[in-house]
Amino acid sequence: MNIENTIQSALGTTVRKLNPLGGGSICSAYTAALGDGRTVFVKTHPGFPDMFQKESRGLRELASAQAVRIPGMIHSDANILILEFLPAATIQNRKHFFEHFGRSVARLHKRSAPVFGFTEDNYIGSTVQKNLPQTDSWREFYWSHRLLFQFRLAEKNGYGDGHFRSMFIAMEKRIEELIPDDGEPPALLHGDLWNGNYLCLEHDEPAIIDPAVYYGHREADLGMTLLFGGFSDRFYAAYDEEYPLRKGWEQRMEIYKLYHIMNHLNLFGEGYYGQVMTVMQKIVR
Repeated sequence: MNIENTIQSALGTTVRKLNPLGGGSICSAYTAALGDGRTVFVKTHPGFPDMFQKESRGLRELASAQAVRIPGMIHSDANILILEFLPAATIQNRKHFFEHFGRSVARLHKRSAPVFGFTEDNYIGSTVQKNLPQTDSWREFYWSHRLLFQFRLAEKNGYGDGHFRSMFIAMEKRIEELIPDDGEPPALLHGDLWNGNYLCLEHDEPAIIDPAVYYGHREADLGMTLLFGGFSDRFYAAYDEEYPLRKGWEQRMEIYKLYHIMNHLNLFGEGYYGQVMTVMQKIVR
């Protein structure tokens, strides 16, 4: 695919300069300076013909909450995704930024829906993320659509040995204790909220990118934030000030980390096996 020609065909303007960006493990990413004066962000080569359309619908869902800055949608099809380019800036004041960020995510989570799930399945990385059928039980949804789905995928990929299976069965026996049906309304989630998927813009304005959107228990988003070093303590304090969390939320974070660590096992291989087992041991002890 000639990227410049594809952009020109989609947007009706020339490409003056195309700059590749690093960091993507699934798609190729670029900034494109256009003949009409705009600079846009471009993704190509997803390997999945519906990936970009699903990402664009997730971005629109997040934007509809008007809670946190989301890159504007410009064009998507099976081969290319073109978004508003949001230039990242250096965080000037970590306390100020993370206060804004925590409150923004809390406001995002106040956007609700009648049931858990989403109107379509989408992707978490390059793994299918099951959002259908939707259900009014968070426990049922998270167990079947998240943990059990990843466990069966791990078995298919050759990681489901006896120790893995026994630990997973032990978790299942404690499902009512581990996954609450606590009356929390389904919250609009980013779905993959780690420290590679937020930006600091000018004036310490937060923005979020690369979502895996669905409506779920808001604690699930917070669990992902605690992987890979976590966010600033001020993020969680500001979140709790804006939208108070239920008592004991910290103790429930391991079960929400597990989905993402299992997904990393399935995406990137046995280097994550030990981490999966460690987290399951913490959960069932």
